[in-house]
Amino acid sequence: MDLSDDEVDALFHALADRTRRDILRRALAGEHSVSALAAQYDMSFAAVQKHVAVLEKAGLVTKRRNGREALASGEVTAVRSVSALLAELEQIWRGRVARIDALLAADNNTDQQE
Repeated sequence: MDLSDDEVDALFHALADRTRRDILRRALAGEHSVSALAAQYDMSFAAVQKHVAVLEKAGLVTKRRNGREALASGEVTAVRSVSALLAELEQIWRGRVARIDALLAADNNTDQQE
């Protein structure tokens, strides 16, 4: 996974908003027009367009034109990148927990030998 810090920031920024996460869920389930997506939310069409643009900039959604409609679909590859980033962080955390466990076990063995 060769994402720049800016790309990682864009991914997590895009996912930091509940409306964008919901739009992404819908777009991953199937292609939707931006106007159909906008109908699902109590906000203006322009606001939904901005949310889709943030997702698109992060690579989580792609848009294509079909006549006058803009159709949005989710990008599984980008979601997998986020998953890989989180797995990497989890591995760091698991390594720390393993080291703590090893220290506790060593300390426990020392106590038992005394």
